Amino acid sequence: MEPRAAVTPNTALPWKHCIHLTLLLVQLSIPEVGASCRILRCNSDFVAATLDLGSSSSGAAGGAAGGAAAGVSALSREAVNAGYCSALRSYALCTRRMARACRGDLAYHSAVQGIEDLLIQHRCPRAGPTAQPRLQPQGTLSGDSCLYEKGFFTREGRTPEYLHCGVFGDPHVRTFNNDFHTCAVQGAWPLVDNEYLYIQATSSSMRAGTHTTALTKITIIFKNWRQCIDQQLYQAELDNVPAAFADGSVWSGERRGHHSLLVTSQSPGRHAEIRAAHIGTLLVVRQSGRSLSLSLRSPRRIVAAFGPEQDLQLCVWGCPASQRLNTRLPPPTSSPLPAAAAHAHCAALLPAQDVYYQACVFDLIATGDLNASSSAVAALQDAQSMISDTHRVHLPPAASAPPAATPHTLLPLLLLSMLGTLTGT
Repeated sequence: MEPRAAVTPNTALPWKHCIHLTLLLVQLSIPEVGASCRILRCNSDFVAATLDLGSSSSGAAGGAAGGAAAGVSALSREAVNAGYCSALRSYALCTRRMARACRGDLAYHSAVQGIEDLLIQHRCPRAGPTAQPRLQPQGTLSGDSCLYEKGFFTREGRTPEYLHCGVFGDPHVRTFNNDFHTCAVQGAWPLVDNEYLYIQATSSSMRAGTHTTALTKITIIFKNWRQCIDQQLYQAELDNVPAAFADGSVWSGERRGHHSLLVTSQSPGRHAEIRAAHIGTLLVVRQSGRSLSLSLRSPRRIVAAFGPEQDLQLCVWGCPASQRLNTRLPPPTSSPLPAAAAHAHCAALLPAQDVYYQACVFDLIATGDLNASSSAVAALQDAQSMISDTHRVHLPPAASAPPAATPHTLLPLLLLSMLGTLTGT
């Protein structure tokens, strides 16, 4: 797989507009619309088809690397535009199939008009290839395929092995392999991208002139899986963590009295818990202080269900080596909070001087805000509830220098570094 070249800002296509349009259509879709009009399915398919078509504007590559990227930017633009046109044609085809059922639906007619405008704007041929849905693996889930844990136990006589990923604070990433990184990345990055689940997080700068960033948006797509669920979209933004999917529903897929997807909340607007029974996965989205966080528990076989083209995943590989920050050193900022005060505050909240304590101190010094400690506290609590082996909860503090990339992780880290950030909304 060749790395995707960076597209410079002056040639980047306005992908924000297509995502904004799609989200507007989702918001316009109201519960009273008849069940036979499934325009939301067309909308979420379009979101899924275009999430990977973002452009890079991070400017991380400089010098010769920047020149090389500029040399192929036109080709990258052409390839991305072709993919976007394919997604639009697929979107148009989906709406045509819904024409009879969606007659009189405002969201449907807005979608049709929006697609027409975008086809003209990007000079897309009316005829041509359409975006093909990714084929779902067959035979991975047997027995009762909509209840992963029950089916796994029936087949193997034991419970699945679960892996945990946590993303919180500046942001800090605890990977499925129990590596711990603090990242300086900005923009939208994939946390998980496998055959069942896509999770993208957007990180934004919090203070000008510093590396201080925070998660401000989380997008989760549950991919269509046989008879268990239709594709479903969940989105959270800072100060808006909904206790429902984008279409307003709180569950999806009913089989034998069980829901394949279920959203609950302990604090609507600031917390959401999503259980995906068909893949044995639990996700918790929170707002802690002025940042979002995500905690995820998923079976190893689900986590590992991805191909070579899906190697851009922070929960699997961690953040790019060039974007890792050393949390043992105070952040380069003129914080009004002394380091001693930050250590004392975090020590009073956290039981051990582990990576969560280290992240807590780093965030307090970086932001100068005592409330920033809440993200590390919540992340530790989620890890304690999601990791069955208590001895694996507390990771020792990271080494004083970022670890060197091992041969089997070098390629994905290089690809992440070259990709930069996807365009956020």
